[in-house]
Amino acid sequence: MTESVALQLDQPPHVVSAGVGIHGGQALSESFRLPDLWQLHLYSYAGELTVDGHRHPIRPGHLSLIRPDTEAHFRYASRRSEHLYAHFRLPGRDPQGLRRVPVMQDAGAQAALLGTLLGSAVAAMPTARARASAEVWTVLWHTTQLGPPERTGRPHPALAAATEYIERSLATTLTVPGIAAAAGVSPGHLTRLFRADTGDTVVAWIRRRRMERARHLLQSSTLAITAVAATVGIPDLQAFNKTCRRELGAAPREVRGRRRGE
Repeated sequence: MTESVALQLDQPPHVVSAGVGIHGGQALSESFRLPDLWQLHLYSYAGELTVDGHRHPIRPGHLSLIRPDTEAHFRYASRRSEHLYAHFRLPGRDPQGLRRVPVMQDAGAQAALLGTLLGSAVAAMPTARARASAEVWTVLWHTTQLGPPERTGRPHPALAAATEYIERSLATTLTVPGIAAAAGVSPGHLTRLFRADTGDTVVAWIRRRRMERARHLLQSSTLAITAVAATVGIPDLQAFNKTCRRELGAAPREVRGRRRGE
């Protein structure tokens, strides 16, 4: 079983240091720990990391996370072994913000993006530590999404592509064949994916997302009801009124009159 750590991600990390680590010049192995800080490394070299007796191969594009007060033993394959790093505290306490990720994982196609984000954190440290924390927080959330969907709990790639397409296209005419084509699957397969993951048909999902957006615009903006209807892809006011009553339990004007959270 892959060794993992639990990250509290409901609040941004407090980044104490971020930079470029260069190792191997003095010795091809070293051990150290940070008593109070997490360690995040994005590697551009080959080697080996041992944590809690578990050995993890290091390859370019791999990323590791080491808990505070944990001994880390590194072996380097070359005299100049370089990685990006961030040392931070995690102040979060909400159990719903808890995410488990492997100690070591291959960032794969995400390695370049994570390198850019960590590079921005490094550059921000001297003058904008809040930004550095935001960049590292983004990297940490990305670490929870690396690897296959069955391990990370992510939706099927086609389902993720379909829901993204729907969110970007709510104001337009949406059809199941068109969404399926955008997701690269057949309409029948897409319908099965939606049923299995959400319990909804594709059409029901679209209707629900349109009404959630309509509720937000009705209660949080002064946008005209006709404009709200058009923005959520139901420009026919009679159809919009009917859908509001069915999905939100009231006509658009009544929904607008309610306070959020009531």
